[in-house]
Amino acid sequence: MAKSSLGSLLARVGLDWFILALLGMIGFAKLWPGPGIQEGPLSLSALANYGVSFIFFFYGLRLNFDQLRAGLRNYRLHLVIHITTFIIFPAVVLAARSLLFTPDTDLLWLGIFYVAALPSTVSSSVVMVSIANGNIPAAIFNASISSLIGVFITPLWMSFLLSSSNGHYDLSSVIGKLTLQVIMPVVLGLLLNRKLGWFAERYKAYLRYFDQFTILLIVYTAFCESFSLNLFSRYTAADLVELAGMMLALFFFIYGLVHVLSRLLKFSREDRITALFCGSKKSLVQGSVMANVLFPGSVAGVVLLPIMMYHALQLIVASILAQSMAHRQLEKEKALRE
Repeated sequence: MAKSSLGSLLARVGLDWFILALLGMIGFAKLWPGPGIQEGPLSLSALANYGVSFIFFFYGLRLNFDQLRAGLRNYRLHLVIHITTFIIFPAVVLAARSLLFTPDTDLLWLGIFYVAALPSTVSSSVVMVSIANGNIPAAIFNASISSLIGVFITPLWMSFLLSSSNGHYDLSSVIGKLTLQVIMPVVLGLLLNRKLGWFAERYKAYLRYFDQFTILLIVYTAFCESFSLNLFSRYTAADLVELAGMMLALFFFIYGLVHVLSRLLKFSREDRITALFCGSKKSLVQGSVMANVLFPGSVAGVVLLPIMMYHALQLIVASILAQSMAHRQLEKEKALRE
């Protein structure tokens, strides 16, 4: 009974076993980094790379062209979400970076910009929209499209920053790796959607566990390399608290901006909710899997730290906000009935 009550309490504040497991992987990497830094075709890092390709293959397999075409009608909502996700987010972080950047925090700022360049998350965005009684079909459409666009836009944004700060950044090599590991599996999944889409739909719960296990493996191996090179030694507890504060401030700034835009464009309540949750969230799944390609293993752990923080904070805050919206709507409907 106590275990069930604890699980319910964690769920209400947006926490689940996966966030706790992520923290556990960091601790495990600190205590036992050896297995994560071994190399070879059957090493943990190699298995994580294979898992990445399967994640994107199954993602392509789940995409339905008919549903995507049907969702194109509400173009104003789509534009707000994707302009916020892929243009406003990076612009805000670049502006903040120009004011607050120091050489000691270069890797953290790289990670913060990586958060800004990522697509919106799929599952939790749809869940929050559902809790708040928003436009669920639009949420599914936009979250799916965002993930697909992110395969191309996120690497382009990162090449912009990495090329300007690192003259020998090899963009062609990165594009080649992404093509083999990410883009080709997505395209293959799309082509097989009509024949095998039923498989991805029927076993989507199991495939989600596969995604989460792969992410845990990526996080473990990335942090093993970072810990083995003492890359975290330059950061204090105060730095990490400041980073968490920045991630929280970034979320609320974007959330507030989307709220204003939605009001100015006179969105319905349902569309406004969808814009708020799809436009302010970022994907840990794609953040983890693309980090394996975009960044050297030695720095990936530090770069992943901001998206892990943002992921946890966005779940907690968005869960509270979604439940508050649902409660207010119920109170309003109750008042109208009376």
